[in-house]
Amino acid sequence: MKIGFIGLGSMGLPMARNLLDAGHELVVYNRTRSRADELARKGGRVAGSPREAAQSAEILVTMLADDAAVEEVMLGDQGALAGLKSGAVHASMSTISHLLSRRLAEQHRSKRQGYVAAPVFGRPEAAEAAKLWIIAAGETELIERCRPAFDAMGQGVEIVGDDPPMANVLKLAGNFLLASAIEAMGEAFALVQKSGIEPARFLEIVNGRLIRSPIYENYGKLIADRRWEPAGFKLRHGLKDVRLALAAAEEATAPMPLASLIRDHYLSAMARGWGDIDWAALARVVEEDAGIGAESRV
Repeated sequence: MKIGFIGLGSMGLPMARNLLDAGHELVVYNRTRSRADELARKGGRVAGSPREAAQSAEILVTMLADDAAVEEVMLGDQGALAGLKSGAVHASMSTISHLLSRRLAEQHRSKRQGYVAAPVFGRPEAAEAAKLWIIAAGETELIERCRPAFDAMGQGVEIVGDDPPMANVLKLAGNFLLASAIEAMGEAFALVQKSGIEPARFLEIVNGRLIRSPIYENYGKLIADRRWEPAGFKLRHGLKDVRLALAAAEEATAPMPLASLIRDHYLSAMARGWGDIDWAALARVVEEDAGIGAESRV
């Protein structure tokens, strides 16, 4: 299958690599061209613009940081929208707003191109192992056309509807749940630390006897070990996703008071200069607010 791929960050690069390893014909574009060197050595072709990356594609995959980056590569002067041929499909795998997803669907429809929203759950290590969970929404026939590519990048596809923004809202709601778990663990860890209990021991007990969740296990270890770097998912992107969830909630008239609290804690982290460390450092804000400094940690 001829695939164009735009966005070779910590998630996009291993996803593109897995597509090449699965035997697909790949044309890639990344703003920092050096990120594409490895893929060029493996047989991929490097495009000079998003438009060029899209021109020969049956499926165009975008995996970018935010709405602004997606708008730039799709709708800019050398944007992929102008290069994508009629009948080709854009699979947008970025975590973006439901509003931009709706706009992209309309733009592609006007040019007789297909559009599928397909954001993913999983950190870079899951992308490396082709173990992402892909949340897809769009016309069934378009999703099925994308399935060979999805199968090369993930361990499963969950279809949530035929309207693309549905997948984006589900993804934002899922990331809100993850952020809520991080917030809850940060508060609980602060309590046990100030009571003389080791966070790692607390995590061992509650995740072994009470919760049994890989989310609590994995993020709990990051928090207990205070392992904020290297970032698997940057804190600034966590703030972006909570803001997008709140925007979707406002349109749906669905109050999310906990999301507002988490947004404010992320803003506190940004004010401390922590935007590029892991978003699990939300717990670090709670820790510092509780007066737990390096000298007082168990």
